[in-house]
Amino acid sequence: MNLWMPQPVVSAALFVVWLLLQGRLSIAQALMGALLAIVIPLLTKRFTAKPLVIRRPLLALRFFLMLAYDIVVANLAVARLIVRPGLRLRPTFVTIVLELRGDLAIATLLAAISLTPGTVSCQLSRDERTLLIHVLDAANPETLGAEIKARYERPLMDIFGC
Repeated sequence: MNLWMPQPVVSAALFVVWLLLQGRLSIAQALMGALLAIVIPLLTKRFTAKPLVIRRPLLALRFFLMLAYDIVVANLAVARLIVRPGLRLRPTFVTIVLELRGDLAIATLLAAISLTPGTVSCQLSRDERTLLIHVLDAANPETLGAEIKARYERPLMDIFGC
């Protein structure tokens, strides 16, 4: 972190996203992406309390690959529920007691849950200790909370050092 790159992770992400949105690679687009990757974090650094620190970047990559896999599997499961309307849904709410701390870490957990089809984060308590999740079809609601904690919360605690 320095004067020109107050948030290197954000800058790298902006650069990559800019190039992906362009659909083609050219020197002009790479220069524009680099400019945006430098200017946007500089203009927004006063709005961030502290810079993003990922303690274990390889674990973060593994987490996001696992999340992508879970999203694909959940899409197939929800599609099966739609195509076969004779199946009985077992919707339910599940409450999870969180050990995870930190706004960004909790927001990442909420996003991971809501991005996975068939589940949505409904309510986070004021003290940020309990999370209410709605599940479209839960065969075993008791183990679902434990599965979310093991699959998502525990890796996020390691990634963000909570």
